[in-house]
Amino acid sequence: MQKYLLLSLFSTLFLAARFSAAPAMECEAYNNMKHTKNSHHVTLHATQTYTVLKKHKGQFLVLIPGESIAQRWVDGSCFSKNKNPHKKPIKSKHTKTYEKDISANIKPGGRALLALSWQNAFCQTHRRVAECKTYDRSDKGHLSLHGLWPQPRSKQYCNVPQKLIAKDKHHQWKALPNIDISEETLALMDSYMPGYISRLHKHEWIKHGVCYGTDADTYYHNALSLAKEVDSSEVGVLFRSHVGKKLTLKQIRSAFEHAFGKGAGSSLSMACQGGLITEIRVETVGKGDELEALVVRNGKSRSRCHSGKIDRTGY
Repeated sequence: MQKYLLLSLFSTLFLAARFSAAPAMECEAYNNMKHTKNSHHVTLHATQTYTVLKKHKGQFLVLIPGESIAQRWVDGSCFSKNKNPHKKPIKSKHTKTYEKDISANIKPGGRALLALSWQNAFCQTHRRVAECKTYDRSDKGHLSLHGLWPQPRSKQYCNVPQKLIAKDKHHQWKALPNIDISEETLALMDSYMPGYISRLHKHEWIKHGVCYGTDADTYYHNALSLAKEVDSSEVGVLFRSHVGKKLTLKQIRSAFEHAFGKGAGSSLSMACQGGLITEIRVETVGKGDELEALVVRNGKSRSRCHSGKIDRTGY
């Protein structure tokens, strides 16, 4: 009888520990409490809600459906005290100071290159990255944000300490500082920058965003809004209607010009790999979240690739 009561009490306490919540920040989910292994490089994201199974010694055991090892350990600081899944992510004071320092004395304006990946082709050529193991293969595909790169190309790592530059160049992106991004921008990132699962957003901010002349949230809100605009335009429609078929640079430029005005097509170039169109790039000038006002008209964009296949989902 006593054994039954103890078992019943344990079960009640275990169930009581369960709750659903969104993390306050992105954080790694480990196989064990010592945090020595993370199979498949799983990360919790502030845009998603997870079931917390139990707490133990300042750590949470979290259920991640779809993973081969579905129960993962994260540090308790990963979750805020407020269990509202729509709560705005907590901002780091350290990160805020860091952003302010590296953005100091950077003049606004100037040219930038908007780089958009065709996600199907990216995953075809980068099969092992985390976002390509989880992306929706039932979808025809999207143009997603690779980056918004201030020009000239030498304009990189503005005011960034050498130690962080070294980490970035060695792809130690998880070791880069967290950046402050609003709930609205996170929602855009969830849809139009799948590479954030691999911490692409940290890399892009450290290497390019710091030279943009704004804080990280403004930089990403602008870049993601432009990505959404292109993907929702005739250009995105053209890509999705030609899945499995070939497209030429001339066709894409024509659709881009029809969407964003006369002379806009000359600002566009594209990149290819293995016969697949992997990326399009657009020359812009100034800052904002409306591409028609920023696109360089009557430009002289050169492209090494002039035609390629629009890859479908799957391998």
